[in-house]
Amino acid sequence: MLKDDFFKHQTQTTPHPLGLTVSKAKGSYIYDERGNAHLDFVAGVSACSLGHCNDKVIRAIKDQTEQYMHVMVYGEYVQEPAVTYSKLLAQQLPANLETTYLVNSGTEAMEGAIKLARRFTGRSQLIAANHAYHGNTMGSLSLMGFEERKSAFRPLIPDIAFIEFNNQKQLNQITTKTAAVVLETIQGGAGFILPENDYLAKVRKRCDEVGALLILDEIQPGFGRTGKLFAFEHFNCIPDILVIGKGMASGLPVGAFVSSHKMMASLQDHPKLGHITTFGGNPVIAAASLATLQELTESQLIAQTLEKEKHFRTLLVHPLIKEIRGKGLMLALLMENTEIANYLVLTAAKKHLILFWLLFEPRAVRISPPLTISMEEIEQGCGQIIEILNEYKP
Repeated sequence: MLKDDFFKHQTQTTPHPLGLTVSKAKGSYIYDERGNAHLDFVAGVSACSLGHCNDKVIRAIKDQTEQYMHVMVYGEYVQEPAVTYSKLLAQQLPANLETTYLVNSGTEAMEGAIKLARRFTGRSQLIAANHAYHGNTMGSLSLMGFEERKSAFRPLIPDIAFIEFNNQKQLNQITTKTAAVVLETIQGGAGFILPENDYLAKVRKRCDEVGALLILDEIQPGFGRTGKLFAFEHFNCIPDILVIGKGMASGLPVGAFVSSHKMMASLQDHPKLGHITTFGGNPVIAAASLATLQELTESQLIAQTLEKEKHFRTLLVHPLIKEIRGKGLMLALLMENTEIANYLVLTAAKKHLILFWLLFEPRAVRISPPLTISMEEIEQGCGQIIEILNEYKP
């Protein structure tokens, strides 16, 4: 049986994976081997921005595979999909974010960003936030402000300090020794925590005062999920380095870090190949990224995100839901306790509604559906959530 082979031959990351056997996926639904349609309120953890198997993205992928696929390691050959994508992305961003390094994942993008910051500034110290999550490779893991998840892998990279997100009193810890401050624009694993009281703008000001760079991690909130193409647009703060991934290619593996041409040039020499990747900028994935970005910028999907958020908030009113955190279609239901959160996710799975957890806040339930989700599908899923909570017995 396929599921038996899954458990025997493919490594799991938790003792009890959900184990849904997927036969196909389309739009807002994932179908199991029996043909049951599961309404997807998670979108591959914010990755499938345009839903599953979007027609325009599929067409772009097919067209590109008929031209060429991998031809050379990153940065040597001129390949039209990657160049066109990088140019279109620059046109959507502030002037200092003009040059893109395409990689394979969000965590690799963060690795490249911290290397760039240390290389460009000549400094070594990095400052991150407690309960931050930037990925699981060694550099990204070193920035994780959650000791329980990283202690087994020490020693990690040195000279990293931690501050509390939204604590303005700690900004004096950013000094002339700091290469970069690395923050999620919206803290993801911690429970979809928004910056408050112009926090990011004040971090930006402090970085400017001491010559430190600001790296913003938009891997989760990026590409329209919060009602802007990038979440930093809500908060009067422009980073020196932008880190992106997840929703960038409608479900294909991709990431990037973006900065000024001047800064990026520091990776070209002393040493050469300051960052190198075989499959970064892959033309098929770049074509999918381009089709995704074109659809997001040419349609009303991003503007509709905030209306859909209102719909969720109106429908998800229940005594067991203590708070709804987040912005746009990056929402977290904060339940009364962990038991209720687990009950909701696991019961919903049995009823063919896909919900999920957050990394560091065990009381939270993730809602991050495709941006293409309809109002009717929102009503359907929220109705199921309320029914499940009504049936809860402590």
